[in-house]
Amino acid sequence: MFGLGWPELLLILVVALVFFGPNKLPEIGKSLGKAISAFKSSLQNTEENVASGPDVKPDPEKKS
Repeated sequence: MFGLGWPELLLILVVALVFFGPNKLPEIGKSLGKAISAFKSSLQNTEENVASGPDVKPDPEKKS
């Protein structure tokens, strides 16, 4: 996971706890989880749209 071990993760958690406080951390985690979930679902929708092909139909009156 990006070359981070337990000591680095613990240090990041302690810094976040000092910076944001214990009351704000659950809200930040919840918001981050929702953002990641929304990003994944929109990415999946985009991949499905690209795989299904273009929605534009050729104009039958236009000749090449």
